[in-house]
Amino acid sequence: MPRSVRIAPGGVPFHVINRAVGRQRLFFGDDDYLAFEKVVIDTLAKAPLRVCAYCLMPTHWHLVVWPERDGQLKEFMKRLTVTHTARWKQSKGQVGMGHLYQGRYKSFPIQSDEHFLHVARYVEANALRAGLVRRAEDWEWSSLWIRENVEQREFSVLANWPLPQPPSWLAHVNRPPATAELDRLRRSVKRGTPYGDEGWVARTAKRLGLEATTRPLGRPRKSVAAPAC
Repeated sequence: MPRSVRIAPGGVPFHVINRAVGRQRLFFGDDDYLAFEKVVIDTLAKAPLRVCAYCLMPTHWHLVVWPERDGQLKEFMKRLTVTHTARWKQSKGQVGMGHLYQGRYKSFPIQSDEHFLHVARYVEANALRAGLVRRAEDWEWSSLWIRENVEQREFSVLANWPLPQPPSWLAHVNRPPATAELDRLRRSVKRGTPYGDEGWVARTAKRLGLEATTRPLGRPRKSVAAPAC
């Protein structure tokens, strides 16, 4: 099956995720996490993009980005993936030894209202949900930790959000989301379904050619003829 065409217009926030091949580890220690942050900084110098939130996990990473122009996300992600793969393999002595990532990154567009806050919380609470920390802000490799500990390690590339951050954000991130919200987010992560209210999702899916991501999985059920009387 041919690859689907990626359309990432400027002005629309996106959630982006990628995993190591076979769900193996990407990050083994602090040096690996710091090296990835350095790759992000270096990539932004050549392919500018607003990075609103992130979380680096042992086997994968999440970014919430906000492109300003069409094609910006694709350019950034290509440079980021190629650069990180090359540096990672060099540091591990694995140059020429197969793939690092499972494939292309996955992404989905986000409506710039409270739905953006849902996604940002989902990302910044990732380590908490995985049981790696007792509180979300204790996970050092996330935008939440950076904002809470800016005097310890500056990561100056973090951009403003498309709407104000609530004053009770820390408590909000540490509060479990509603089951329905989490299910919708996981569906968007898995399938690339636009995340927003019903009308926005329908319009955005049509605009970006993502209608298939909004439909139920599986083949439609065959109709059964009524028995003759």
